[in-house]
Amino acid sequence: MSGDEWQELINNMTVNETYFLREDYQFDAMSNGMLPEIAQERPAGRSVKIWSLPCSTGEEPYSIAIHILEKWALADSYAIEICASDIDTRVVTQARRGVYGERSLQRLSPELRRKYFSKTGVDQYLIREELRESIDFSVTNIIDPLHMSRYRSVDIIFCRNLLIYFDDISRRGAVELMYECLSPGGFICLGHSESMSRISSLFKPRKFGETVVYQKAG
Repeated sequence: MSGDEWQELINNMTVNETYFLREDYQFDAMSNGMLPEIAQERPAGRSVKIWSLPCSTGEEPYSIAIHILEKWALADSYAIEICASDIDTRVVTQARRGVYGERSLQRLSPELRRKYFSKTGVDQYLIREELRESIDFSVTNIIDPLHMSRYRSVDIIFCRNLLIYFDDISRRGAVELMYECLSPGGFICLGHSESMSRISSLFKPRKFGETVVYQKAG
């Protein structure tokens, strides 16, 4: 099987069901808990790096950007870097385009739609150019050490609803690679049905409101 055929097989096997502000209670935990903690330890003007993995068609990383702009008072005081990766080349291309239908925008208020999107056709919305250009999209395999070594000093990783599809060995390997990508004290957010305690002891659970996330020892 050629490299192109292998990639096509991967693209056809991935699951890409998502929409804007999905499981947004974790975004609240980010803006109300994780980011303020990071800011306490970091002077204004420094970078804060957030990684969406897998990013699917881009709704999650764009939601992160919108939520920070809307909800974190110190957003203008830091250089926010948002990375977004997926193993599926097709969805990364779609995410870079930033064009979405009504279903993806179902949870966005009319105000947010007006502020961050332009309607370009029937059931077609284009996200604002500044947001498209602010996110670094890439094709990345979460269980490939070489791919993952490109990412270091990440403060928050959103890895939601992916590890449930892995076997135990692959799941543990992916978590250990993400651990190496994080800054000391960095956070991982998993999906609502996932638990780090079943995978690895490298992280300690933290609770912000009713939201549980996992922190690398600092």
